[in-house]
Amino acid sequence: MAARVREELRSQQIDPSRDPDRAQTLTRVEVRRYNDTALARGERPIDDEDGCVREVLAAVAGYGPLQPYLDDPSVEEIWINAPDRVFLARGGVSQQLPLHLQDGQVRDLVERMLHATGRRVDLSQPFVDASLPDGSRLHVVIPDVTRRHWSVNIRKFLSAYRDLEGLVAAGSLTSQAAEALRVEMSRGSSVLVSGATHAGKTTMLGALIAACPPEHRIITVEETFELAVAAPDIVAMQGRQPSLEGTGEITLRRLVKEALRMRPDRLIVGEVRDAEALDLLLALNTGVPGAATIHANSAREALRKLGALPLLAGRNIDAAFVTAAIASSVQLVVHCAQDSQGRRRVTEIVAPTGTVTDGAVDVRTVYTGATS
Repeated sequence: MAARVREELRSQQIDPSRDPDRAQTLTRVEVRRYNDTALARGERPIDDEDGCVREVLAAVAGYGPLQPYLDDPSVEEIWINAPDRVFLARGGVSQQLPLHLQDGQVRDLVERMLHATGRRVDLSQPFVDASLPDGSRLHVVIPDVTRRHWSVNIRKFLSAYRDLEGLVAAGSLTSQAAEALRVEMSRGSSVLVSGATHAGKTTMLGALIAACPPEHRIITVEETFELAVAAPDIVAMQGRQPSLEGTGEITLRRLVKEALRMRPDRLIVGEVRDAEALDLLLALNTGVPGAATIHANSAREALRKLGALPLLAGRNIDAAFVTAAIASSVQLVVHCAQDSQGRRRVTEIVAPTGTVTDGAVDVRTVYTGATS
């Protein structure tokens, strides 16, 4: 169906991004034409014509005026603050685009992006995180949480930086540091990747996963799919929002527990930010190597934060046990930062010594990178 509509659009010289109404009319005509003759040809008619029209338009039209920027490999992120305020980031530097959309266009773009994800955004669920087919992450917030317009963020993941060699070529870390990380991953060391927002944590985590031996079975758990890693033996899982009735939610805590039943050689948590830190730490403490990202301003602060998050799981969690478990279970902390020119670099790598002093995990610095 999509191929037939695409051919008709081309023959009638209709650009779906510039003339969406004509494109929708033509698509609806093609869907009804198919249904008119489906039974005679022994084929099954399309029951949901409106849904089929939306699906075909999403396939043939892409994402309208945003598509050229999504196709541009140098663009890292695109965001919409208002229909006439659209921005992108290249090399960590943002710029405003000469685009002037309409509110309806923004809503239509979001609807197309969410169509195949099974996720929704509405008054009862004004936030949504979703993964696009190319692996990019979509985040949307709608009024009245925002003041007036829909807020849309699309964070892309660039293929050039999906392994340690790519990060070395980009100047994010030295070849010696990359080789040391590769050795640690092959040994089954547990690694925590820390940094602020946009510091390159997820990119680094993906590169570390790519450095794992091919015989390792890797299980990843994320709130929304972000890690785009090609490995011979990998299973990726993401959480699920509750239904309209408030049921069916799947949390990261549940995913970590399920992952342990899947014979992992390495457990990956996309981002640790809540009580799932306890489940990850228990897994590490029982001998399952792991890796995760965490928001922090330094490698040492990352360890302190990892020690505090498990306490959110309940009042009976002993802080001394948590700290000791971190000291014995985490082998490396890789800290990433973004400088004033937008460049992302590994600024330090520390290794816990296995001991605790005054309630803090003792560490030694094994790598210090440039910060500017």
